[in-house]
Amino acid sequence: MLDVEAIKVWFPIRRGIFNTVAGYVRAVDGVSLSIKEGETVGLVGESGCGKTTLGRAILGLEKISSGTVRFQNQDLRALRGKQLRTLRRNLQMIFQDPFASLNPRLTVMDLITEGLAEHGLLGQESRKEAAARLMLEVGLEPEGMCRFPHEFSGGQRQRISIARALSLQPKFIVCDEPVSALDVSVQAQVINLLLDLRSRHNLSYLFISHDLSVVRLIAQRIAVMYLGKLVECGSCEQIMTDPQHPYTRTLLSAILLPGVKRSRTQPLQGDLTAAPAPETGCAFRNRCPLALPVCAKVTPPLRTIQGRTVACHALAPSNQEVAE
Repeated sequence: MLDVEAIKVWFPIRRGIFNTVAGYVRAVDGVSLSIKEGETVGLVGESGCGKTTLGRAILGLEKISSGTVRFQNQDLRALRGKQLRTLRRNLQMIFQDPFASLNPRLTVMDLITEGLAEHGLLGQESRKEAAARLMLEVGLEPEGMCRFPHEFSGGQRQRISIARALSLQPKFIVCDEPVSALDVSVQAQVINLLLDLRSRHNLSYLFISHDLSVVRLIAQRIAVMYLGKLVECGSCEQIMTDPQHPYTRTLLSAILLPGVKRSRTQPLQGDLTAAPAPETGCAFRNRCPLALPVCAKVTPPLRTIQGRTVACHALAPSNQEVAE
C-alpha cells in the first residue's frame, strides 16, 4: 500500500543579518517504512522525535528534503496537477487537536462534506444526505449537522474529524495522536470506532502516538522513533513482550499495563527536545546505558535481530559487524 524509502525532512537554521544557513534540524533523518493494505503500523516515541513530521511529510504537508514516498507503486513526489489531486483523495489525516483542526465558522455539515463538493463526488446525493450518512457511520446523530464545532464535546469533535477524513473513501489514513487529548473512557470509544472502520472499509493506518498502551490495542506492527530515526521495528507482540533496543525498553518501563509486571529500567537522563541529533554516531548514545565507543563514530544501521529490526551496536551479532 505505502512504501517510504530513506525519507528526510530537514529544516534550515538561519542566523545573522544575511539570514545564512548555519545548520539543519533533522526532524526526519532517513526513515524507511512500509505499510500493507488493511494494516495498522504504530509509530511511537517521545514528543519531539519527529513522528508528526513524518506523517505530514508522507501526505505532502511538509516538504521532503530527500527520499521517496510511493503509494500503490506511484511516486507521490513525481506527480503533479490532476494526477496528484486524484491520488490524494486516498490519503487523509486525523489531527491531534480536533478543536484546532476544525474551522469554527463552518457547520458540521459543511466541514465533513467540503471534500466531497471540492472533488465533485456528491453525485445525486445532497450535502445534507451525505452529512447524515457520515455522521451515522461515526456514531453521531444527524440532527446536529447544523451545529458548530464548539457546541460538541472533545470526543464528538474527534468523531467529526474522523467523518471528514472518511468522506472521500480513502485507503490510507494518518492518525496523529487522535486520542491523546481525550478522557480514558472516550479514548476506548474512539479506538473501537477506528478498529470498526478499518475492518469495514479495509483501511490502512499509520497510528502516531507516544502511548504504547494505546498503540498495542490497534497496531499489528510498531515502529519506535528517536530523534528522526527508527531504532526498532517489529510486530506488536515482539515489541510489547520482548523489546531489544534500550530506548524501547525504557518506553515500556514508563507505562502501566494490566497483567504485565513493570520493569525496573532506570529512567533516562536528559531531555529529548534539548538534545539536537548528532551528525554522526548513534543519536541515543548520550542517554544509553549500553553505549560503546563505536556509538560516537558510526551510525548504527537497522539489523535483523530475533525477528525484528534494531539499530543498536551493543546488540550486533559480532564485533566484526560493528566494525563494518
